[in-house]
Amino acid sequence: MRTVFRRIALSLALAAATLASAQTLPAAGRDYLLIEPPQPVAPGATIEVIEFFYYGCPVCYESQPHIARWLASTGADVSLARVPSAFTGESESYALTFYALQALGKLAQLHGPVYENHHFDDRRLSEEKNLLDWLARNGLDAERFRELRDSAENRARVAQGRRIFEAYDVKGVPAFAVDGRYLTSARLAGGVREMMDVVEYLVGRTREARHK
Repeated sequence: MRTVFRRIALSLALAAATLASAQTLPAAGRDYLLIEPPQPVAPGATIEVIEFFYYGCPVCYESQPHIARWLASTGADVSLARVPSAFTGESESYALTFYALQALGKLAQLHGPVYENHHFDDRRLSEEKNLLDWLARNGLDAERFRELRDSAENRARVAQGRRIFEAYDVKGVPAFAVDGRYLTSARLAGGVREMMDVVEYLVGRTREARHK
């Protein structure tokens, strides 16, 4: 009889552990959304991840070290693209700056400092004079940057970014899309650390699906 009770207790414990494990996994509709219809992604074996952000967003700023740690630990088969919000005057200004820095090959150097100077130093880099003075102090040709920033090509990049936001139906930032199929955010996941855990879960899910 004792053996029977032990077996029942063990079965109940295993069932409880399985249920607890399932409940801790990210769930569609709670921690992330399914994108319908799925959006096209770049061809190839790379898993495309898109970060939707705004330099003026404090939660986006808070997420940066978490994103950096995730990038350092995720697989080499993952690529990260960034798409800035551009739906207000200030966010559009920052989006123009983002794409201009990207075109100049200076994004890796100055992406973090743009955040830092906005949130800590209150330099208001969305205003052109402040931005150009700041860029000159960082060794860039301010006039060349201004021409590129205000070019038709750069404004077309901003417009394309808006279309991507709308295609993914992004309601707020920071948010991440994975493989054109999934969307999560700090709000959905419950925080920036949790958001990155969900991103890595979705990357793993995509990776497994591709190897079946």
